[in-house]
Amino acid sequence: MGSTADKIKGNTNEAVGKAKQGIGEATGSDRLQGEGAVQEIKGKGQKALGDAKEATKDAVNKAADAANRKL
Repeated sequence: MGSTADKIKGNTNEAVGKAKQGIGEATGSDRLQGEGAVQEIKGKGQKALGDAKEATKDAVNKAADAANRKL
């Protein structure tokens, strides 16, 4: 999966997690609050993975460009 897809999934999971937490608070459901917290953290992890993939790709491209200029 590419960096953009990871970021989109991360944003979605984070938003759904926050919504679950809010619904859990409103209804008094500890289980739903817990699920929401876990899903929000999962989303943050997915976004971080997407950022890392993007940074790696950028670094590789810069190194390749620098190597091509030396030739």
